[in-house]
Amino acid sequence: MAIKRDYYDVLGISRDADETEIKAAFRKLAFQYHPDRNSDGNATEKFKEINEAYEVLSNPEKRAGYDHFGHAGAQDNWGSGFSGFGDFGNIGDIFESFFGGATGAARQTSRKGADLHYELTISFEEAAFGAEKELEFQRTDKCSKCNGTGSEPGHAPVTCSACGGKGQVKQVQQNLFGRFINVVPCKKCHGRGTVISHPCPQCRGSGKERQLHHIKVNIPGGVENGSRIRLNGKGEIGEMGGGFGDLYITISVKEHEYFSRSGEDIIYRLPINFAQAALGDEIEVPTLEGKTMLKIPAGTQTGKIFRMKGKGITHLRGSGRGDELVTVDVVTPHSLSEEQRRLFQELAKSLPMNVSDEKQSTKKIFQRIKDTLGNKE
Repeated sequence: MAIKRDYYDVLGISRDADETEIKAAFRKLAFQYHPDRNSDGNATEKFKEINEAYEVLSNPEKRAGYDHFGHAGAQDNWGSGFSGFGDFGNIGDIFESFFGGATGAARQTSRKGADLHYELTISFEEAAFGAEKELEFQRTDKCSKCNGTGSEPGHAPVTCSACGGKGQVKQVQQNLFGRFINVVPCKKCHGRGTVISHPCPQCRGSGKERQLHHIKVNIPGGVENGSRIRLNGKGEIGEMGGGFGDLYITISVKEHEYFSRSGEDIIYRLPINFAQAALGDEIEVPTLEGKTMLKIPAGTQTGKIFRMKGKGITHLRGSGRGDELVTVDVVTPHSLSEEQRRLFQELAKSLPMNVSDEKQSTKKIFQRIKDTLGNKE
């Protein structure tokens, strides 16, 4: 015969635990080891042991006998020991007593509406400085005729006769361990607690309709291609009184005719000719605000970058702006007139043969080759 465990150990409580602690311990273990919730092979025996311990320790008279005489004292006090499920009658009644009969309950609750997504295309300048844009889109909203009640104006919804306005009903299942009670949404009113006797002709009782909306939104300066802006509560209407979803705006920035972007800086490639690069010049260049003059010093090479402070993109978080980076491209002409060719030929006679390193002359190159060959002998 198996030796019975100490009832206090079974519930995991101290010997001076009060009524509240005993009840809380039983509630936790009953949920954990209920056979309908726990598929372990020992769950049934474990659950019976938990109930036996609770029946004794929750009864002051039985507990006193157990504390003085152990398991024998508990039997002497109330007869033949564990009698099944005592005052509760069965396992289902235990759950009903402690948890209001809502084992496995599935209630119809309010739900937030779905989010909407909107793709907005803006210009390069609008992304740089910000802009106010007006959006037009459709979303599901309250019916304009019945104001979301679903009933024809003048006819209010009536209390559901199947659930008495609770929106849920109990389903009782009988099994080996007794009654097991589930609470499910009422099928007649779909969990609302009311029934529409005269549906609104505009929304057919749904309380919703598609509507065209116009809203204005401020696009902050500094947004990039792919940036997202979230507008709270501008999405679809929710269910059962739930709030509206959100509206997400994805930004698409058009390419610019002249500029490209690098972070908060803008880049402009400035083509100049040989004469401008060699002699220097003052050239008109575009900016986001208009045109301005840029001084090109004599001897400027391809790839030289001139930084124009504060001519770039607005900082998205903070104050100030980035810069405009002007990158120089010295352009080689594709064709020359006879006069231009003659002038270039005259100029070529006066320029170094090796423009990449004027310090190296032909004589020095041949001398280096001769020295290298001589070292091999």
